[in-house]
Amino acid sequence: MSQKTLIVTGAAGGIGAATARLAAARGWAVAVHYRSDPEGAKNVVAEIVDAGGVAQAFRADIGNEVEVIDLFCAVDKALPPLGGLVNNAARVAPRAMRLDEMDAAEIDGLMRVNVTGAMIAAREAAARLSTAKGGAGGTIVNVSSLAAVHGAPKLYVHYAASKAAVDAFTHGFALEVAREGIRVMSVRPGLIDTPIHARAGMAGRIEKVGPRMPMARAGTPDEVANAIVWLLSDEASYITGTTLDVGGGA
Repeated sequence: MSQKTLIVTGAAGGIGAATARLAAARGWAVAVHYRSDPEGAKNVVAEIVDAGGVAQAFRADIGNEVEVIDLFCAVDKALPPLGGLVNNAARVAPRAMRLDEMDAAEIDGLMRVNVTGAMIAAREAAARLSTAKGGAGGTIVNVSSLAAVHGAPKLYVHYAASKAAVDAFTHGFALEVAREGIRVMSVRPGLIDTPIHARAGMAGRIEKVGPRMPMARAGTPDEVANAIVWLLSDEASYITGTTLDVGGGA
């Protein structure tokens, strides 16, 4: 079977990087997307290539529709035909915040990346994957968060709301394209040991909160990547429109 390309957004580090590495090991050609960390993306690509895989880095602002379209066109030209998308790129609050500390620019900026950008990326992927449009089918996995369930009060309620929107979009879009050879799922990570906490001004959160989890620890990016890449695979061929919690029982 000919090689297919997987676009992983936000793949310069954390869950995205782990997903890119694992997907490459499973035979995907990987488009490693980044916005502001070219060195991180370069390192992920180098790891994949050094291991005998196929990967290339691509920059785009997922909050900008034109740049998302350009990203997909660039991948079309550089790598094998598209077979899947992992919508992982996300914006978080610059620090723990209550809603009464947020202005419209903060809320809109986050929603533009986490919701609108993810939907635009899914739209572009589906245009290439849909059997109704000449594609060969494929898979889209959206990365949500258990914050969508607990709401993240006094931390980042707008981020939680954006991920709840991702879950609703996942289910609805899956039903739209189910007869076009496209499966759409989401994963909801819980507390995962990634740099996202430090970026949100909460350094040390893993050490503080991890022991309180049902499994007495935080999860790892690789554990989330395992779930994502399994959903992308033919082993999950009768799964669509669903959300898989990867939160250690939280």
